[in-house]
Amino acid sequence: MNVLNKEPFFSVVIPLYNKANFIKDTIESIFDQTFIDFEIIVIDDGSTDESVKLISKYNDDRLSIFTQKNAGASIARNNGIAKAKGKYIALLDADDYWYTNHLFELNKLILLYPNAGLYCNNYEVFYSESLVKPAQLNFEYDKTCLIVKDFFKASVTQPVAWTSAVGFTKADFISVAGFDSTLKTAQDLDLWIKMALKFDVAFNPKITMSYKLYIEDSLSANEYNTIRYNFNNSYREEEKSNPSLKLYLDINRYALAIRSLLNNEDDLYKKLKKEIDYKNLNFKQKLLLNFPKFLLRISKKFHLFLMKNGFYFSAYK
Repeated sequence: MNVLNKEPFFSVVIPLYNKANFIKDTIESIFDQTFIDFEIIVIDDGSTDESVKLISKYNDDRLSIFTQKNAGASIARNNGIAKAKGKYIALLDADDYWYTNHLFELNKLILLYPNAGLYCNNYEVFYSESLVKPAQLNFEYDKTCLIVKDFFKASVTQPVAWTSAVGFTKADFISVAGFDSTLKTAQDLDLWIKMALKFDVAFNPKITMSYKLYIEDSLSANEYNTIRYNFNNSYREEEKSNPSLKLYLDINRYALAIRSLLNNEDDLYKKLKKEIDYKNLNFKQKLLLNFPKFLLRISKKFHLFLMKNGFYFSAYK
């Protein structure tokens, strides 16, 4: 049944680039939603595989497909949101998957907190094809929807806002200038910071989507680390007067320092160590940050071995 109005409640925006192995399941997870007042806008970012061909077979006028030259996920999302007819935007990456209650639970959260600016459903993470765990969030909650009191502190283990689990109004998105198209990574983190600095963040504890962490990022490690470093430092002024934001960014700097050391970027590693307030790190993080490189590599290999065998531990707790 086609229920699409001129102005659907949700506009689901999907940036697509070479995800032929996943996009069919992703699209079908939207069509399987119990809340059906939506449109789907796919922005094909110059795919060279069968991705577009696979979804072009769907005969449903709620689905629109647009193609652009390869320009990255930020520009694809911005272009998709610009085309959106709905008041509310729900983002979904082309290799993620919604459970059938996702839009229903997101709508429930919006109705409970109409004045919030960022709406976040809970999610779970696939660390491998066989190892899945709920997101590890740094605040107490039960089954009740709520406004997150301290978004940045709550996000130091894993983020409260996950790209494929959030919603917001098109107007609020425009008010913070959308995704930063100059960032090739961390665009989502940048947007959540901008929104959390300006609006209340609402959270629904119900898990409604899954994220496949084990799918590798296409950027090289060096390029990734440089972009991350510049992103963290772009909020230097704001973190001076916001201790929670400073904590959040220092945890990001810690993770980046570990990656830089493992990638033999010793100058970046040393620079980051000087910029971190060590009061924002726990004992385990301080220990790992000062590990010799060979011990850190052994620790990393052991961590990956445990994940492949169904075990997961984190330095954040």
